[in-house]
Amino acid sequence: MRKQSILSFKHALEGIWTATKDEPHLKFHFSAAFVVIILGVILKLTREDWAVIVLTIGLVIGLELTNTAIEEIVNSFTPDTHPAAKKAKDVAAGAVLVASVTAAVIGILIFLPYLIKFFGA
Repeated sequence: MRKQSILSFKHALEGIWTATKDEPHLKFHFSAAFVVIILGVILKLTREDWAVIVLTIGLVIGLELTNTAIEEIVNSFTPDTHPAAKKAKDVAAGAVLVASVTAAVIGILIFLPYLIKFFGA
């Protein structure tokens, strides 16, 4: 691996760490992902279900990181409320909301049958 590739990877991890420290929504998403993973282990999800869960977690966290980056960039260029800045931030937040609601629906679709079976209902 080239030194530049290693540095890029290091910077990416620093970005994730910084965003996680500073952004409560990202902390929530990582916490929710942790709970989902633990629940998946307990309920013994199939490989296919794990693939969907991992993809969904990655999508939500990736969009939250993107939203954070957009907010930081917009805030650094304009301290005032500008209509275009507001629109960019609102659209990015909307993307996270859509992904989060989609993730919740996917979670229900995947986990509900396992939970019903687990509790013997």
